Amino acid sequence: MDRVALRGLKACGHHGVFPKEREEGQTFIVDLVLGVDTRPAASADDLSKTVHYGVVAEEVVALVEGEPVNLIETLAERIALSCLKHAPVQEVEVCVHKPDAPITVPFDDVTVTITRSRV
Repeated sequence: MDRVALRGLKACGHHGVFPKEREEGQTFIVDLVLGVDTRPAASADDLSKTVHYGVVAEEVVALVEGEPVNLIETLAERIALSCLKHAPVQEVEVCVHKPDAPITVPFDDVTVTITRSRV
């Protein structure tokens, strides 16, 4: 399986369990690795035979900016399901970063990474 990766998609969302997170929002960053057989697109040099990563990026940002959820695990699951709706995508790895998570000790990042496939 070939890989198409999108790294560092940024959007403001209102996800979290605390009222301040829901009210003020914060930046979320999403990394995707889409499992796609790129051979048909490459041999025909045809975008319609692969995943349009620009469309996927817009859909992911819309999910991050959309309906709030408590957990980034839930957000990651929604993103994975959205990616799998694209016929060429056979599997997807989603990593959701929450760099401004409400943690009381110094930290660099909080992430949840999931992998989902059609099978």
